[in-house]
Amino acid sequence: MTEYFIALDVHCAFSEIAVVTGKGKFVRRDHCETTIPALVERIRGVARPRRLTFEEGPLADWLARSLRAHVNELVVCEPRRNHWIARDGDKDDAIDAGKLADLFRGGYLKAVHQSESLERSLLKQQVSLYHDRVAERVRQGNQLAALFRRHGTFVRPLDLCGDDQWHFCVHRLPQVASLRHGVERVRQVYLLMLKQEDSLREELVGLAQNEEPVRRFVELPGFSWIRGVTFYAYLDTPWRFRSKSALWRYAGIGLERRHSGQGPMRTRLCRQGHRRLKDLLLGAAKTAISQNENPFADKYNFWTQEEGIPAPNARRNVARALAATLWSLWKTGQRYDPQRVISPLR
Repeated sequence: MTEYFIALDVHCAFSEIAVVTGKGKFVRRDHCETTIPALVERIRGVARPRRLTFEEGPLADWLARSLRAHVNELVVCEPRRNHWIARDGDKDDAIDAGKLADLFRGGYLKAVHQSESLERSLLKQQVSLYHDRVAERVRQGNQLAALFRRHGTFVRPLDLCGDDQWHFCVHRLPQVASLRHGVERVRQVYLLMLKQEDSLREELVGLAQNEEPVRRFVELPGFSWIRGVTFYAYLDTPWRFRSKSALWRYAGIGLERRHSGQGPMRTRLCRQGHRRLKDLLLGAAKTAISQNENPFADKYNFWTQEEGIPAPNARRNVARALAATLWSLWKTGQRYDPQRVISPLR
């Protein structure tokens, strides 16, 4: 039986389609609008068994949920893994689709996990929206503080929220109308971002409290409702990782080995990883260490004081321990028990 491998090069207005057989024979090249009816019509025109792939991007989640039922296998692939091969030789959208089909046929694509349900996808979007608003609020606050700093007034953005402090700081600036109007406009945006952040946080905490795994996550030292639901939303399921080492690498806190010829084996931190999860786990580790009187703080103290491990490395080890504990609780359905956290002395 002939297998068919379909690749899409997706854009907002249109998509390029390439189809090859399992033996590498080029079958079809097509072009259609990026709408579900149009794509389904083209896909159904290919005999089964048919397998579909396209690269991760803003449209990937929507396309995966809508097209999965129409193919025998669907793979949303990692675009960074395809980058250098795609750049080789001539390049346009149709050629890219053909190269992607060949990579799919050869088994060279790395799959990117996609949420199975719309509800989980929407939760992930809500989490991302909150963190994006936080980042934008920080950026606006830094810009506001920088405007004052240029004129010798050193303040923190949060100090400028109250009207009394604001008027006091503004009077210390050169009394030029254009300057005053400029800082007032930046402050208005900053206050708007702050208000939206508070509103989104309240909504997100309410959603987090409805998720049973998150209610268990927040029992760990260093974890709040926001951190718990962020971990839950971005991982989606604990079963996508075969080991805790794979989870650590995905979160950007794992290690990878490098060795060539007769040279020494070198170990380094993963260069790639989920930046938001990495920041979350390192932040949770820092909080857990500062809280003291918990097994993760004990681990940190042992590693730094008894083993002489540098503080950043010990903090990263604590982040790994937290991630492994969360992963285990999620898979087993158990609650957090401090007595079951492995001591570094054992």
